[in-house]
Amino acid sequence: MDQPRRLVLASTSRYRKELLGRLGLAFETAAPGVDERALPGEAPAQTALRLATLKAQALRTQFREALIVGSDQVASCDGERLGKPGDHANAVRQLRNLSGKTAQFDTAVSLFDAKSGALQSRVVPCRVAFRTLDDARIEAYLRREQPYDCAGSAKSEGLGIALIARMETDDPTSLVGLPLIALCEMLERAGLPVLP
Repeated sequence: MDQPRRLVLASTSRYRKELLGRLGLAFETAAPGVDERALPGEAPAQTALRLATLKAQALRTQFREALIVGSDQVASCDGERLGKPGDHANAVRQLRNLSGKTAQFDTAVSLFDAKSGALQSRVVPCRVAFRTLDDARIEAYLRREQPYDCAGSAKSEGLGIALIARMETDDPTSLVGLPLIALCEMLERAGLPVLP
């Protein structure tokens, strides 16, 4: 009987690890060691797609027989990219700027077959409309959630959902950082169905 393909997540993100874990497949994680800076003139979706692909392919020599998952997310609002705030002051600034506006979260996923060289990639956009946020609400949220490692400071899988008026996407997991609907389709095409 054939052994199932080795599956590797090219990420150290606890959020992506938790999301991939939902599929019930055995997998390993490894840091891809990729420079995540955007290129000059590169659109957010292009950056996400390029980086997801680079991450998946960066581990090709370390995991020669594996299926390798790479993912990247770029958030933007009013033409400005929103990174991870890193601290309280930056999170306050981000949320003040997002108040009453709509942000775009472009999340890319790539599945690279290190054995065959086959690559599948897709960008799954998510538009997020934020409620009007006053300073008291922002401070209460940040005190409780401390989302300093989340792009845009709004942790939608946690209390950040209270900051959001609505979301438009084909895949709600894309906002958290790994589009599972797209990934399930890719895994099936690669011969590793989630539900065989």
